[in-house]
Amino acid sequence: TGCRSSAASDVYKRQIMLRTLAAILAIICLTALAEDAPDYHRKGDLEPLQEPALRATLREALCDLDLCGLVDEDQLAVALVLMNDSDDVRLAMFNGHRMMYAASLPKVAILLGAMVASQRGDLTIDDALADDIQQMIRVSCNPCATRVLARIGRERLLDILREPEFDFYDETRSGGLWVGKDYAADDAYLRDPVAGLSHGATAYQVARLYYRLETGNLLDEKHTALMLSALADPAIEHKFVSGLAGYEDLSLWRKSGTWQDFHADSVLVKGSGVTYILVGLVNSPDGDAILQSLAARLHPTVQRVGDGPS
Repeated sequence: TGCRSSAASDVYKRQIMLRTLAAILAIICLTALAEDAPDYHRKGDLEPLQEPALRATLREALCDLDLCGLVDEDQLAVALVLMNDSDDVRLAMFNGHRMMYAASLPKVAILLGAMVASQRGDLTIDDALADDIQQMIRVSCNPCATRVLARIGRERLLDILREPEFDFYDETRSGGLWVGKDYAADDAYLRDPVAGLSHGATAYQVARLYYRLETGNLLDEKHTALMLSALADPAIEHKFVSGLAGYEDLSLWRKSGTWQDFHADSVLVKGSGVTYILVGLVNSPDGDAILQSLAARLHPTVQRVGDGPS
């Protein structure tokens, strides 16, 4: 009997050891997966925050403005991010991952590149560069943008946009923010691999840039302040700025773009108990008026849904 009890005890011990070993291996695997998994908060991945109800509200607003046809024809891309606090962030978009020609809007990518290069000690923001950065954003100065781009380095900017730390352009997915041409009469030096655009963007990636900037997960404190300062107090009052002009006590951080029938705008809006990001890209001769009416229509809607699911 003693031998049988000893054998049974040995079997039991082996089972315990095997279970312990299995648990250790499971922990190792889970740790490795966690290390490989994307940090959604740090990288500003808004995809998990999409809300069908908010998307339906956005669709209703677009259709009220007779814009659903442009959406269905892939000529209008819109992204809306509600972010009243860190625990209540919601995304709605249409054609959000569609690459579109964005004219001067990708100057925000040049702005980002300058801030990243400065933060890393590769670029000194002297008075001349600081002035070019401000004029590039506030009044969309093309020669200023070309000079800033040259200071950063054309290829270097594209490298920054594609770095995993930022991930603002990925040719294996839908693209994103791209600057492959000076803001001058010269030909493009490198068109984006997804759509062949010289100055391109997706509404989603532009919204994601504003989101990371606003949440402090893009740059250090100094360069976050510099980037926000450049985007503040827009000097060109059209598109979204014109559409929001009828609402009081709003603070705007904004960059737009126009070339022929291509119109683009992007804005971070704060005021009246609400914070949100709106991005619009449209290919239409009426693009300026379309984006103006979109901002005017959506602002009261955003205020209504800001306190809870729409």
